Amino acid sequence: MSTSWHGTHTALVTPFTADGAVDDDALCALVDWQLKSGVEGIVPCGTTGEASTMTNDEHMGVVETVVSQVDGSAKVLAGVGGNDTRNVTLLAARAREIGADGILAVAPYYNKPPQAGMIAHFIAIADAVEIPLILYNVPGRTSSNLLPDTVLQLAEHPNIAGIKEASGDLGQVMQILAGRPAGFSVLSGEDHLTLAMISLGAEGVVSVVSNEVPAEMSNMVRQALTGELDRAREIHYRLLGLMNANFIETNPIPAKAALAMMGRIGENYRLPLVPMAPENRAKLAAELEKLGLIDGAD
Repeated sequence: MSTSWHGTHTALVTPFTADGAVDDDALCALVDWQLKSGVEGIVPCGTTGEASTMTNDEHMGVVETVVSQVDGSAKVLAGVGGNDTRNVTLLAARAREIGADGILAVAPYYNKPPQAGMIAHFIAIADAVEIPLILYNVPGRTSSNLLPDTVLQLAEHPNIAGIKEASGDLGQVMQILAGRPAGFSVLSGEDHLTLAMISLGAEGVVSVVSNEVPAEMSNMVRQALTGELDRAREIHYRLLGLMNANFIETNPIPAKAALAMMGRIGENYRLPLVPMAPENRAKLAAELEKLGLIDGAD
């Protein structure tokens, strides 16, 4: 597949109402803001979208709402990951029917398959559904690392189009970049490493911080991709405090708290996620205030 996954793809939060339902109006408003801010893609129902607490029907309902709202003006990379290969394949097929441009599937968590099991998992999905598949490696969440040799083997599959790499290991990233076939995209899965990864040859990011600062983050990535590294570095350091604050507690708790402080969503989570501790909320609010995103500490 040709390289088409580049730029900033927002790992979108899923807004809920106070009674726990998906807030479709707030979701559509978030998508509109993201598009007006210039992001290249939207990623619904990933980790940041709390997909692990959704039923399959809710999950696909969110994807369908996003696809409809985007209406072809940006890429939609639907999160479908899980640790049950059969169910992931069902979600992938439904995402394709809905009109998603691609699917994002995390390495299976909890059951911790060996590398051979991960290869079999991803090939089963890629064989079953003809839609670009982006691998997602995040050992901090899954407790298993999708190794570079495994990634490069999977990269030869015609339906596997790239990887969201969030191992935090730039050596591992470089092995993938050095050995990947033409057309296989590498996207940063960690905001604070995005500039470094693009400088090494990556194509962009699946971003959490672009929930709050979509225009700034997408501008930073575009500057980096066009070689304007001084300008990209300036934006990177301006946003770094917020990038770090987004992970002061489990993602997406801080991102949703920030958007609530900014008046864009209600601050509602599904258990087992809960609101931020007061001391961490104050730190997050301070970063938002520095960037002019809120008037004062919440």
